[in-house]
Amino acid sequence: MTMTLADTRLTAAATRPALIWERACAVADLEPSWGEAALIRMKQIALFLLSPTEIYAVDHRDPHTEANVMARGIVGSKGDRPTIASPLHKEVYDLGTGECFTNPTLVLNTYETRVVGGYIEVAVESGLLEAA
Repeated sequence: MTMTLADTRLTAAATRPALIWERACAVADLEPSWGEAALIRMKQIALFLLSPTEIYAVDHRDPHTEANVMARGIVGSKGDRPTIASPLHKEVYDLGTGECFTNPTLVLNTYETRVVGGYIEVAVESGLLEAA
């Protein structure tokens, strides 16, 4: 049997976990350019409100130290890209992609966000532990 590139892409897409939207908090609960941690399906996620239409969600766990500290990081920018610097060793990550500008071997997990009825929702894998 011969497998084409299109077949490979379909197989990869079919094996990825489905994403579901989970409510994190009200937009009004966040201070501009300041991080807050949220527990979503037993996963700690850091939320950042940069403007009323620009909200980012990343793992709260620092990829370098594995400490849950990213919500306390320093918000900044590199060119036109919003960034978060770890409060421990100051690795700088792109809030949109998770790319680490200071250490290319590190990646910070990122999550899609949306606002529905004044509340921030985060897209997480449906396979994460069910919320209580």
